[in-house]
Amino acid sequence: MKRKFITLAALAPLAITAHAQTSVTLYGVVDGSIEYVNRVATSAATPNQGGSRVGMPSVGGLSASRWGLRGVEDLGAGTQALFVLESGFQWDSGALQGVPLFNRQSFVGLQNANFGKLTFGRQYTSFFEGMANFAPMRFAATYEPGIWWMGLNYREDNMAKYIGKWGPIQAAAHFSFGTGVAVQNAAIALANGGAGEVPGNFKDNTGYGASLMYLNGSGLGLSIAADEWRPAAQIGAPGKMTKLGAAGLYNTGPFKFTLGYRYNKGEFASGATLLRDDYWWAGVNYQATPAWGLSLAYYYADVKGARATATAAETNPPNMQQVTFTTTYNFSKRTDVYMSVGYAHNGGLSFDGLATAYAFKYPTMSGQQNMVGVTIGVRQIF
Repeated sequence: MKRKFITLAALAPLAITAHAQTSVTLYGVVDGSIEYVNRVATSAATPNQGGSRVGMPSVGGLSASRWGLRGVEDLGAGTQALFVLESGFQWDSGALQGVPLFNRQSFVGLQNANFGKLTFGRQYTSFFEGMANFAPMRFAATYEPGIWWMGLNYREDNMAKYIGKWGPIQAAAHFSFGTGVAVQNAAIALANGGAGEVPGNFKDNTGYGASLMYLNGSGLGLSIAADEWRPAAQIGAPGKMTKLGAAGLYNTGPFKFTLGYRYNKGEFASGATLLRDDYWWAGVNYQATPAWGLSLAYYYADVKGARATATAAETNPPNMQQVTFTTTYNFSKRTDVYMSVGYAHNGGLSFDGLATAYAFKYPTMSGQQNMVGVTIGVRQIF
């Protein structure tokens, strides 16, 4: 991938000494697509209204559109200072994806070839770090249940994170003093804004986790990860969202196989269960030619129990299933075209719903069990 490098010496000649090697990289992705989806409600609040929809999904196709700046300064003795600022935007309108300008990532830190990397700010969780390489569709909005899998807190504010790499082994751990994750969903105001750092109530809206991953050069990969988030609907009364995950992959020739499992239990401050489910996935990627790739994946959520509010009776929603097929063709290292097809049963595409805060905009219609989506698009990386 070709990237543009801007030396700080050109921007501020007096800011650095002659021996310092400093660079800032501008990077990004623009992903535009047209989508057809059936049996989708006009909104989550009006499930009796809806039908088929054709349009341009602002949430993205294979990738969320974004731009960012990545800076590195060589401090000597194998140590570097670094920062990342990354902003998401809606490709179809140019609008910002979120209220903060750098809503995707915003962190600074130090890294050393021998001792690892320590960073501070808004970042991906250790759970995400441990699972990302095992996603068959690389967390594509069309159509992989990434938020159902990872949780709304897959990125968190106010985080200190460490990543160490020793040959094929990578370990990660993090702690967030205030995740910044807003309301879990419109029905149950599970979090009060997620800012955390409340005097006298240290646990409110904190998050922490760890992962351990093994990826060798022969094509074998294994990973385990754990994550906990303590959202507080009221100050001093945090709930608890616990996730455990295990995954594996194997590359052989043009094929890549992935398989994994994720345990989830969400609890209100009272201890009542919000959501308990087991999530499974399996996928295969096939590189037919250097330019043409195909991917097929199956996702299954075994929902054990759920509540809409802390005082509501526990329900047992139907288990959700989804099959996703994607094909891509690369014109170059920077530009490709693609088509994705998703079929969901007993839920919206990408398992979209209250638990995902309808992030993908697939509310289901009343009385409908299935949903089909087809997306064609073009993506350019810079």
